[in-house]
This record gives sequence, C-alpha cells and structure tokens, in this order.
Amino acid sequence: MDRSGVLLGARAIVVEVGELVAFTGRFFREAFRPRFEWRELVRQCYLNGYQSLPLVAITAFIMGLVLTVQSRPTLARFGAETMLPAMVAISVVREIAPVITALICAGKIGSSIGAELGSMKVTEQIDAMEVSGTNPFKFLVVTRIWSTILMLPLLVILADAIAIWACFIGVNMKGAVSWQLFQQQVFDSLVFSDVLPALIKSVFFGLAIGVVGCYKGYNTEKGTEGVGRSAHSAVVVASLVIFILDLVAVQVTEIMGLN
Repeated sequence: MDRSGVLLGARAIVVEVGELVAFTGRFFREAFRPRFEWRELVRQCYLNGYQSLPLVAITAFIMGLVLTVQSRPTLARFGAETMLPAMVAISVVREIAPVITALICAGKIGSSIGAELGSMKVTEQIDAMEVSGTNPFKFLVVTRIWSTILMLPLLVILADAIAIWACFIGVNMKGAVSWQLFQQQVFDSLVFSDVLPALIKSVFFGLAIGVVGCYKGYNTEKGTEGVGRSAHSAVVVASLVIFILDLVAVQVTEIMGLN
C-alpha cells in the first residue's frame, strides 16, 4: 500500500472515531432529558439482558470448570492445590468474567442492535418517525444504550457466581471439599477492591457495546448490503473497544493501588 493509501486509511479512522465520540456526546445530552421511554427501556432490558442469560451462563460454567481443571496440575506440582478455589475466584471476578461476558454480549447484542437499526434505516422507518414528530434517537438509541449499561453488570455478577459454582464442581472431581470450606476459601481470598473495579469497567463495556451497535445501525448506508456490514462492524469495533477499555482499566487500578 502506498503512502496516499495509508493516509486515506488513517483519515478514515480519525473521522470514524470523531463521529463515534460525537454520537456518544449526543447520547449523554439526550439520556437525562425528559420524556423517558420507560416501556421501551424495559423491553430492551428484557431482550438484551434476560435473553442473553442462557448464553452467558453456559459460557461462564464452561469457563470456570475448564480453568479449574487446567490449573489443578500446575498447582499440584508446587504443592499448592488448596489454593485452587482462591486462584480461580480472583481470576474470574477480576478479569475473566467481565471481559468474556462483554465479548459475548458484543457478539450477540451488538450485532442485533446494528442489524435492527440498520434495517430500520434503509427502509426509511427512522425518517418516518422523524416526520411523525417522534424523536427516533430518544426512542431507539437511548433506550438500547441504557439497557446495555444496566444489564451488563448484572450479567457479569451472574457469570461470576456460575463460574465459581463450576469451580466447586471441578475441585470435587479429584477430591472432596465441602461447600462450606470452599465458600470460606473463596470469600477469604476476595476483597472489595477485586469486585468494584470489575463492576465499574463492566458499566463502560456496556456503554461501548450499546454506543457502537447503535452508531453502526443508525448510520447504515447502501441498502440491505449495508445492514450486514453494520452488524459485522458493530461486533468488531465493540470488541476492540472492550479490549482498549480493559487495558485502560488495568492501568488505572494499578496506579490507584487497587491491584
């Protein structure tokens, strides 16, 4: 690729980032301004939260079980097999559950929002809402972003619980540990500074998924082909933003001494 192609690509990225930031700013301007679409917000919370729970639960269970089974031989080699519940609990709560849950939701929710809003855009339903006097941004975008912000931390908490329960099953595959002892080891290893940063960054993960999905869908072009492109790019961009936010969160917690 020649120099002009690189410059054009860099310019397109900068323009995309600027438009995404402006779209986020518009969301914050509209998010706290009446009239609030409570019924649509509840419906979106059901779609983006409750209907995502089975996929998140299955993934969390497998994640906790596999992490336990794979970590046991290494800890046993150093005679630290009793540390297995504490290690898995800290790993899941701090990092694995928030990031994996966010990536799952980026694939499921982000693509769904991008495709839904994209199809409404190319069929001119959004334009019809504007003509009829309805604020489509308030009804379509704000409710969806709020739903991802509210639901993702709840899904992360459920993923934590399910993964730790799977860890208990994994520990008892080659041993006999009571639930009371396992629970005591887990909660003795966890502190408030492990849970709070994970929940805070899950809020930002939810914001990223909602904003990127709505932005891609709301600005869809080129007919039905653009709908598929919007759904695909919503997943890719949201996943990339999640990794960037996670990197920033790790650095911030390190500076604040929360790790």
